[in-house]
Amino acid sequence: MTPEMSDVTRTKHGRPVHHWRRDLVELAALFTAVAVADAVANLIGHGPDGPALLVISAIVLAATAGFHVWWARRHGHAPPAGDTGARQAAETRSAGQSGAQRPDGGADAVTGAGVLWRMRTTVQDEPGSLAVLCTALAERRVDILSLQTHPLADGTVDEFLLRGPGELPAAEITRAVALAGGGSTWIERADAHDLVDAPTRVLGLAARTALDAAELPLALRQLLGRCTIRSLPGAPVGGGRGPEPVPVEGVLEDTVLRLRAPEGGVITVERPYLPFTPTEFARARALVELDGRLGPRIPRGHDMLTLPEGKDIAVRRVDTGDLTAAREMHERCSARTLDMRYHGPARDADRYLNHLLSPRFGRTLAAQTASGRIVGLGHLLWDGDETEVALLVEDDWQRRGIGTELLRRLVALAVEAGCESVYAVTRASNTGMVAAMRGLGLPLDYQVEEGTLVITARLVATPAMTGHRTARTANASAPRPGTPD
Repeated sequence: MTPEMSDVTRTKHGRPVHHWRRDLVELAALFTAVAVADAVANLIGHGPDGPALLVISAIVLAATAGFHVWWARRHGHAPPAGDTGARQAAETRSAGQSGAQRPDGGADAVTGAGVLWRMRTTVQDEPGSLAVLCTALAERRVDILSLQTHPLADGTVDEFLLRGPGELPAAEITRAVALAGGGSTWIERADAHDLVDAPTRVLGLAARTALDAAELPLALRQLLGRCTIRSLPGAPVGGGRGPEPVPVEGVLEDTVLRLRAPEGGVITVERPYLPFTPTEFARARALVELDGRLGPRIPRGHDMLTLPEGKDIAVRRVDTGDLTAAREMHERCSARTLDMRYHGPARDADRYLNHLLSPRFGRTLAAQTASGRIVGLGHLLWDGDETEVALLVEDDWQRRGIGTELLRRLVALAVEAGCESVYAVTRASNTGMVAAMRGLGLPLDYQVEEGTLVITARLVATPAMTGHRTARTANASAPRPGTPD
């Protein structure tokens, strides 16, 4: 390695550069100057005008030193001879550093202050079409963080995750894409969760679905974005015709997906603002097929709840395997309790249980005694793109805090699932349910129609809930909540 290269390397690592040849020359010059000064002093000191010459020499030396200082300050920013490259290397910034400048003088687009966008556009399936689109984005300092392609019969849908300057509006991005040949462009703000690549996200959703059958609707919603998902049973409660049969391979109809549910019903997914692609359809169908192959399943385990009188009650997840115990609890409930719960004839109440206990339509928690008897049920129901809570507690176990505890845990599950709100439908005279909802400590909205009260709680990820997201869409097959405790 040459001395010059060694100097540059040391400068890059923050260590000083020592030029030994320059130091040797300066030392030799110092000795020479001392010798010359001694000779001049001897010559002048023995002459007739010696003192006057010494004063003049001192003035000349002072003037020379002053001129040297002025010159050094004026040209001090210029790199010294033989040191070019070392200082330049020390001042160079990486391309991704905040405040770095592009060659054209503009600010670097790759900064932490950029705005994330999700964008889809359709381009012709021709060589170079994607390159033209990427060039148009680069000219506006928009960085492409990820890209997925969805092949179509007459083109390709390209899905981008972009990061652009904060001052660049979405309309300017879509205009640039249109000029570059993109059509049917859709764009919306993204967040940090979108930075996860598609294969990783799909594998994570498959793992969640494999652990809990109730996760399937939530996994589909996270896979496909903002959409409405409904599960329709093969035979509706109370008789009547079920949904039209769907072929095994499912149906893709522009903005609607229809998939055959494993238990014989139909899962519909609607996304009016953005048509589905065959790639998305295949991913959704794969998740449903995985759910069907694994069969019924819920996470096992339970928590213990100590009542005020000292008795312990177990709280656990239940499903259709607990149908018999749930029916026995219904038989022990009074007509008034069932009427407050279902808002109608109590004789048909048990017909709802198979639907309510199915993980396909939500999650159910049960309060169970040490002998295995169920004394309370709490349901969290996926109602399209909304979420309903429903409660039923056996008469002899009411007013002990069981309903309130079940409701708190259901809301915690809703927060965990990413729901923005939950709603309960009950009678206006059901003071127990109203008190339980107020006890959540969440913002509440009330709507009363002909004696029916709809209470909507806007969810907040409070510490008390994260430990364990107004109009209502009536679901004819889903019962309504009632007396909590």
